[in-house]
Amino acid sequence: MSKIKPAKGSPYARILGVGGYRPTRVVSNEVILETIDSSDEWIRSRSGIATRHWASPQETVAAMSVEASGKALADAGVSPEQIGAVIVSTVSHFKQTPAVATEIAHRIGAVKPAAFDISAGCAGFGYGLTLAKGLVIEGSAQYVLVIGVERLSDLTDLEDRATAFLFGDGAGAVVVGPSDEPAIGPTVWGSEGDKSETIKQTVPWDQYRSTDSGEKFPAITQEGQAVFRWAVFEMAKVAQQALDAAGITAEDLDVFIPHQANMRIIDSMVKTLKLPEHVTVARDVETTGNTSAASIPLAMERLLATGAAKSGDTALVIGFGAGLVYAATVVTLP
Repeated sequence: MSKIKPAKGSPYARILGVGGYRPTRVVSNEVILETIDSSDEWIRSRSGIATRHWASPQETVAAMSVEASGKALADAGVSPEQIGAVIVSTVSHFKQTPAVATEIAHRIGAVKPAAFDISAGCAGFGYGLTLAKGLVIEGSAQYVLVIGVERLSDLTDLEDRATAFLFGDGAGAVVVGPSDEPAIGPTVWGSEGDKSETIKQTVPWDQYRSTDSGEKFPAITQEGQAVFRWAVFEMAKVAQQALDAAGITAEDLDVFIPHQANMRIIDSMVKTLKLPEHVTVARDVETTGNTSAASIPLAMERLLATGAAKSGDTALVIGFGAGLVYAATVVTLP
């Protein structure tokens, strides 16, 4: 018989607060067109993106995360000292170690929390949210700060016509804590490693051991059509599985917050899922671009701030991207 005592966590977990930070510099399609042969009309028709935010040297991954975290903590009514774990999802923190989560935890005033980074691309927020839910329920932490943050402008090839217009920078954060009722549903997640070449970094970091490698600085590249087909058809199935796992139907939804990858993907998923007209759909990509792990919390924050969604709404969130990886769940909005 095991001598381990049962965990003393909460029966359920929920998102208690959300915060976001977008860099001050707004970059129009006209700026992108300075380095690629395209047009504003083509960019908008292919992606739905009109503008995106790019970070200044001072707006580091850590600095943006601290700003977003402060807003999330205030929104949740939770003090930094109450945070038991900090989880950061990012692919654009260039230090392999230490984890940027430790720096963020220190800067917000958290007291010796568990702190670690995860790399799950555009599905990273969903992965972090799932881990946070588990920590709260098992009792390892009463409150968990989950951050999705990217400086993808550092990994953008401005001469690549297929991707130069896609990516933006920003940070989104949520505080996850105890709940008396279910407020974060089961997560449907997974990976398809056979498609890992469809979205990837062009060259590995170790290629830079030699200063005369001749390689351009790494950038993110993707096979657009392959990613589009996978996202529209396969991710719609995953989204439906998340609804089924939560025991609800599309009719029960109030809000749909997909990863803000591309407006065409979002619109196609809405159609494939046959979402009712009353469901509010996040389309933050138009003015924020694709911010990878930050896109879902940033879109969530904007919907709540503008009144397009309200506290207590039932939302389906789904992230998907490089790996290829994905994560979908149903949540109650804070």
